[in-house]
Amino acid sequence: MEKRQQELRIVIVDDHQLFREGVKRILEMENDFKVVGEGADGGDASKLAEEYKPDVLLMDINMPNINGVSATESVISASPDTRVIMLSIHDDEGYVYRTLRSGASGYLLKEMGTSDLVDAVRVVASGGAYIHPKVTGKLIEEFRRLSEQEGASERSYATDDTHTVDPSIIESLTRREREVLQLMAEGKSNRAIGEFLFISEKTVKNHVSSILQKLNVQDRTQAVVNSIKNGWVKL
Repeated sequence: MEKRQQELRIVIVDDHQLFREGVKRILEMENDFKVVGEGADGGDASKLAEEYKPDVLLMDINMPNINGVSATESVISASPDTRVIMLSIHDDEGYVYRTLRSGASGYLLKEMGTSDLVDAVRVVASGGAYIHPKVTGKLIEEFRRLSEQEGASERSYATDDTHTVDPSIIESLTRREREVLQLMAEGKSNRAIGEFLFISEKTVKNHVSSILQKLNVQDRTQAVVNSIKNGWVKL
C-alpha cells in the first residue's frame, strides 16, 4: 500500500498509437511509474486529467481536433496539480515559448533517449521544469534577444539587481563541473556530454546534480539561464 501511494501516476496523449505504446513501455519499466490512462487528442487529455488527476501528463503538441498547446490550459483547469510535458518533433524556440506560456512544465523532442524521458518525468513531477537539451541553446538565444530589446525598460535583466550574484558560487564548482555546465549550455544531453568528456552517463548525472545544488536551482534549464546571465558560460 505504501508503494502504491508513492507511485507517479502518468497519462499519455498522442494520436500515434505505436509511439504512445512505446512511451508507455519505457515508463512502466520504472518501478514507481504507473500509466493510468491513454488518449489520442486534446479533448481526451482534459477528460483523462479530470478522471485520473495524474501527477504528469505527456502530450503530443500536434494532434487532430485540439492541439497540445490549446489542451494544456484545459488540463490544468481540470487538474491543477497535474504537470504537463509536451512531446514534439519541432526544435523551434517559438513552439517552446507557446508551450511554456500555456502552462506546460516540460518540452521534449520525440528523438529523445530513454534516460532523457525518464529524467524529464522525474524532474517535472518533483516541481521542476525540463526542456530538451537540443532546444535549450535556441531558447536561451531567444531569451537574450528579447531581453536586449527591453534594455531601456525597467524590466531589463541587464539592470535588474536580482541578477547580481555572489561570484563565489561559480568558484565553488570544480573544473570538471564547469566543463559540464558549459556543455549543458551548448545543448548537449547527458549522454553526449559523457561521450565528449570520456566519462560515463552516470558520472555526468552526478556532476549535474552537484551543479544544481551549488547553484541553488531546481533543474538544468535554470542552471543554464543563470549561468548565461552571469557570464559563467559562453554560447
